[in-house]
Amino acid sequence: MTRSQDLARRAAVVLCVTAALMGPGNLAGASVGTTAVGLSPRPGALVYIANLHSDTVSVVDTGTGTGMVVDSVPVGDGPDSVAVSPDGSRVYVTNSASDTVSVIDARTRTVIATVAVGDEPSRVTVSPDNRNVYVANVGSDNVSVISTRTRAVTDTIAVGDAPLGVAVAPDGCTLYVANAASGTVSVVRTATGTVTDSIPVGGGPTALVLTPDGRHMYVSNLTSDDVSVVDVHGGTETDRIPVGDQPAGIGVLPDGRQVYVANIGSDDVSVISTRGRAVTETVAVGDGPNGLAVSPDGSLVYVSNFDSDTLSVIDTSTARVTNTVTVGDGPTGVAAVQGKADTARGPNTAPVQLA
Repeated sequence: MTRSQDLARRAAVVLCVTAALMGPGNLAGASVGTTAVGLSPRPGALVYIANLHSDTVSVVDTGTGTGMVVDSVPVGDGPDSVAVSPDGSRVYVTNSASDTVSVIDARTRTVIATVAVGDEPSRVTVSPDNRNVYVANVGSDNVSVISTRTRAVTDTIAVGDAPLGVAVAPDGCTLYVANAASGTVSVVRTATGTVTDSIPVGGGPTALVLTPDGRHMYVSNLTSDDVSVVDVHGGTETDRIPVGDQPAGIGVLPDGRQVYVANIGSDDVSVISTRGRAVTETVAVGDGPNGLAVSPDGSLVYVSNFDSDTLSVIDTSTARVTNTVTVGDGPTGVAAVQGKADTARGPNTAPVQLA
């Protein structure tokens, strides 16, 4: 099985429409095979990348000015997404092939716990108060809730079909889950673990992100090639923005002015103005871009390129790729947190949603 076919298979598991979703060659193309190049000196950030085929998490230190991979942490089978705790001390990785979540100590960069969850865990996020980890299980149509204190599953919440994207409201009271096969976003009250609403969006919603004020949600729709804008208070889709081919990973800048979307099928990233609700820039990246994260200060966007085994670094002031870093085999989920290779500090201000 080729790497492009493997990505197509995973999308098909999510959407149950393999032939319609990804025809032959959608992610085809020569592997870039680039080498790591220097990053411009900036306040340091650590970037964690889940590598689906090498069963590892790459750690990139951007504070050194080199942008080199400083470590590779072995995790479970088929790591698919990654999230960092608000204090930067823990990294959570979903292992889609072993139905587990690996808990990594960010200081020692070792796995300190492995938690069994649902069938084919695909996405993960951490609550703002650092008490719970939420894991979307695409194969069992539910969300596992893990206590960060006990590192055990405390609840399982049934949602829509093939849940993927997960995001928590800034106040921690509400969890949003994108259901790829249902074309909906489930709204979950975190205090009770109950679904209170189901919001119709576009085709194959894969990832979602909330604006910093918590008023709007942007949802990438893999099969309708657009992004839904949802009024969180009203619980309705208010706009639909056309983007590239098969939009997946999505992130918002800390000032809320722009949303970045990784487009798997067109090998680029769409930059959306939240004010104008339109694409203002299209940035070419590597082959099969899918995971996306925003640096804590909003100056950089990191995009994992599944078919290139690379991480593209976009300067948000110019909307241009300034660096490319070679990582593991089949990079998918990405998370960024303020810190250095020896210590991590500060919150992951842009929740990472991966596709």
